[in-house]
Amino acid sequence: MIAIMSFALESHLRAAPGYTRSFAQGQFLFHLGDKVNVIHFIEEGAVHLIRHPADGAVLVLQRAGPSSIVAEASLYSDAYHCDAVAQAPTRSFAVSKKEIKARFAASPAFAQAWARHLAHEVQRTRLQAEILSLQTVAARLDAWIAWKDGRVPVKGESRAIASQIGVSAEALYRELGKRRSDHKQQRIVEGRTEREADPFGSRPSYGEKDQPDGMYRAK
Repeated sequence: MIAIMSFALESHLRAAPGYTRSFAQGQFLFHLGDKVNVIHFIEEGAVHLIRHPADGAVLVLQRAGPSSIVAEASLYSDAYHCDAVAQAPTRSFAVSKKEIKARFAASPAFAQAWARHLAHEVQRTRLQAEILSLQTVAARLDAWIAWKDGRVPVKGESRAIASQIGVSAEALYRELGKRRSDHKQQRIVEGRTEREADPFGSRPSYGEKDQPDGMYRAK
């Protein structure tokens, strides 16, 4: 899941002295073992935190998009425990670790906003782990919809959702297309027209296998 920080925390970070950094797609923000000197707030683009298990797979620990903090827990570490790679042209606002800790001591409101953000991250991480444990694209999509209180994906956000639930965009399009077709057939059976509102919208059809990314595979 792509985590987005609260407006309060973002305001505190933007008020801190820092500097802007730009990264090309595929460029590393930092490497496993690098010393932690700054915390990156993503303004544009996308960054993945990755680890490489012994079996050669790539494990994505975080997917950070605009208005996200990369590797928040590194604030309390001397060195990074993973690599951070830009997945698209990316711009970050970097604030020194020392500055953030000093602001914690000086501003209880900042410390509280940071703690609230970390609590939400724990919830998000637990949900993502539950979704990635599911073995089919359909089950993962159902879990995402349940998390969103029944809201189905809308046009333009399918690729982002596919990344969040660990499936290819093509696999998600196919599942949405199937549900659209099923929904249309149900409307016909009920004597309604095919032009009535369709919660799943129109999606193109692809031929790739419906398999998720990362270490989990949906069949």
